[in-house]
Amino acid sequence: MADHDRIEGAAKNMGGKAKEFAGKVTGDEKLKAEGRADQVEGKVQNTVGGIKDTFKKD
Repeated sequence: MADHDRIEGAAKNMGGKAKEFAGKVTGDEKLKAEGRADQVEGKVQNTVGGIKDTFKKD
């Protein structure tokens, strides 16, 4: 089973993509930047979860 961090990271990444897209559509630069930041945070959290999964496997 996937680690909790991987699931949350993937969700945060997808939310960030949606937020960035909304920022592009509305021309809101702040929203676009927040979306990109959320994507990076999600990718990092997903990576941490992957590392945890690697160490959990026996």
